[in-house]
Amino acid sequence: MKRNIIAGLAVIFLLSSCDNNKKMLNTLADYNNSKETKGYHFGDQLNFPKEVTDNAETITISFGDNETSNLTVDPKFFTLGDNEVTLIIKTKSGETLNQDATINVFAKNPEQNISYNIIADYPHDPNNFVEGFLMEGNTVYESDGLDGSSQLIKYTLGSATPSITEKQPADVFSEGCAIVGDKIYQLTYKNKIGFIYDKNSLKKISQFPLPNVIGEGWGLTYDGKNLVATDGSKNIYFLDVNDPSKVVRTLAVAGHTETYDKLNELEYHDGFIYSNVWHNPIILKINPATGEAVGKFDFTKLTAENDQGNSEHVLNGIAFKGNNMLITGKNWAKIYEISVK
Repeated sequence: MKRNIIAGLAVIFLLSSCDNNKKMLNTLADYNNSKETKGYHFGDQLNFPKEVTDNAETITISFGDNETSNLTVDPKFFTLGDNEVTLIIKTKSGETLNQDATINVFAKNPEQNISYNIIADYPHDPNNFVEGFLMEGNTVYESDGLDGSSQLIKYTLGSATPSITEKQPADVFSEGCAIVGDKIYQLTYKNKIGFIYDKNSLKKISQFPLPNVIGEGWGLTYDGKNLVATDGSKNIYFLDVNDPSKVVRTLAVAGHTETYDKLNELEYHDGFIYSNVWHNPIILKINPATGEAVGKFDFTKLTAENDQGNSEHVLNGIAFKGNNMLITGKNWAKIYEISVK
């Protein structure tokens, strides 16, 4: 009889413990969901619900290869934007519970909405699926994508006819490009390689493998020290210009209330990185020291006027003519020159 009573009590304890654990995880999931939109800033504390902390011996945050029991949003572990983590809870009853969570970290200051005036427009070949776009002097250098029609071209601003065209092999999808001295560096979309050309003749000099961390080549610019690349994520990669297969630094980007991924065509100008966001008619102005989006241009109206109803004809081209910005897009018939108000 005594044995049966003990067994019954054990079952009750086990059921009660399972029920408590389930409640803890449900409470934690609800809390995580409620915090995703509001997010955190660096230095904030992760204040988990009392129902969790009262029953937890320890709470550890796992980032895959790294773990911490410090419940502060520390840039040593977290990046701006979304952080996919696992919360590991060791309960006071000796059990271990795991809960996946997304912890969004935002910039502390709101990004400025940057006003502008359109002061000129220039012809652009609407057949060009623009992936890379830059200007030096009065010459535009452009990398156009799509399998079978990728090319690197140069032309004088105001003329839609290239002075030189370098066609890519049919299996190459061209992406972003950047000038470094007398060379042009160019990424490819899924070929996992980049090319180096002579700037004057556009003749190919060599090629290099993309770093393993870069799954796809998207945007490219040069900040005077490093090549700066995107791969369609929230990250910007600083590459060794003498060995572009080597990542020097990785920077994640976010705004005050938004995470930004799909960072695309890039341009570096006057201490800031400017980035298109794929399928979004905006250009971000990014602090390259922190990854914070400090400003944002809204080109919704221009995009609607130039995409011909095709959702793939997105805003995607940033260059500078002095302090004025030149913008264009995939298969757009115009290049616009804007001045910042």
